[in-house]
Amino acid sequence: MDEKRRYHSVRLDKELCKGCTNCLMHCPTEAIRVRKGRAHILDERCIDCGECIRICDYHAKVAVTDTLAELKLFRYKIALPAPSLYGQFRGLADVGVVLAALKRLGFDDVFEVARGADVVARAIAEKLREPGLPRPLISSACPTVVRLIQVRFPDLIPNIVDIRQPMEVAADMARAEFCKAHDCRPEQVGVFFITPCPAKMTAITSPLGQKKSSVSSAISMMEVYGLLRPLISKIQQEEKLAGTSTSYGIGWAASSGETKSIFQENALCVDGIQNCIRVLEEIENNKLSDLTFFEGNACTGGCVGGPLTFENNYVAKNTIRKLVANAKEKNAQTPQQSVPASVLNKYDLRLDVPIEPNGAMKLDDDISIAMQKLKRMNEIIADLPGYDCGSCGSPTCRAFAEDIVLGYAKEMECIHKLKDKLKAMAEQMVELAQEKRE
Repeated sequence: MDEKRRYHSVRLDKELCKGCTNCLMHCPTEAIRVRKGRAHILDERCIDCGECIRICDYHAKVAVTDTLAELKLFRYKIALPAPSLYGQFRGLADVGVVLAALKRLGFDDVFEVARGADVVARAIAEKLREPGLPRPLISSACPTVVRLIQVRFPDLIPNIVDIRQPMEVAADMARAEFCKAHDCRPEQVGVFFITPCPAKMTAITSPLGQKKSSVSSAISMMEVYGLLRPLISKIQQEEKLAGTSTSYGIGWAASSGETKSIFQENALCVDGIQNCIRVLEEIENNKLSDLTFFEGNACTGGCVGGPLTFENNYVAKNTIRKLVANAKEKNAQTPQQSVPASVLNKYDLRLDVPIEPNGAMKLDDDISIAMQKLKRMNEIIADLPGYDCGSCGSPTCRAFAEDIVLGYAKEMECIHKLKDKLKAMAEQMVELAQEKRE
């Protein structure tokens, strides 16, 4: 396990935490414990999915992203709107309105991440033609799913497609085109991703499969929504910026958008972190080897359902559907038609460092010691009630047994075992009192 502390966008506000077990029971990697009346996030297991943010009634889980104040750090500023941003505005008929509104916020230029998605779509389509690929090839677009694989399904890492995320490709393209047009240096240009989820912020600070992210910063959609909403209603026809992506690039905002853009019929598209886990288990058990491609989205509905979005995810998905239909009427080209082969050679599209397993689930680095701990763990599990109630501060009885073996908890923290012990002690005291009377 990497001893360096990992960066995480998802944080705990201890002042607001009430010590309930809601987040504990919903974390897909069992990365939360409740100790001394407060939740604790296990750094090495957290994948920044944001599930705890969604379900915390006390708003004690927050996503730390950058703010618009970061724009002051660069001479030139470029906004990278994720396609899911368009879905936040009901009745939106033209993405050009949002692009123009972003410029009014203070950005010097706007570059659609949907354009990056078009390039990535063509690159994946080309990749799928290579012989001897693992089946199915797994999308690398959702950083939460990639981190989930690192933690829970390390044997599937070779299945992850070695193509960079659309936001990274878009950042490279945006900076290069702006520098050429304005005769400036790359270091003068800040590229800001408007993000629907905390996982993207983490992917910028702690890149997956990359030495360094090309994105300067990530700003939450929640922060810009309130500023964009009134501007959008004031944008005049002549102010609109022409969208340059295909309809397929815009479609990446919702689940199955990636698969549609690569025209892969022998594929499976899944949204929702728990659904992704179930399918990854099937893939790990070699039950889906007939598939060519797997697109997993941690958020329900795809990126439109991210925890940092404003609009209801179903409403947002419907808005994206209409935008895709409108865009297709204006430009019927596919990514394969709109992206020249020269672009694939011009930019670095492949991951440049291997994605490594996260050993957070290992009991010990030494296999013999790990086996001994596993044996002890199974003995403890057999002696626990199996209620998975979370009252001990661990999400399940198995996790509690693991915590005991690793020295993070004690058996009597299980209230059911404690109750049984207190009952036995009370019975012994009664018997002792009877013996003294006799």
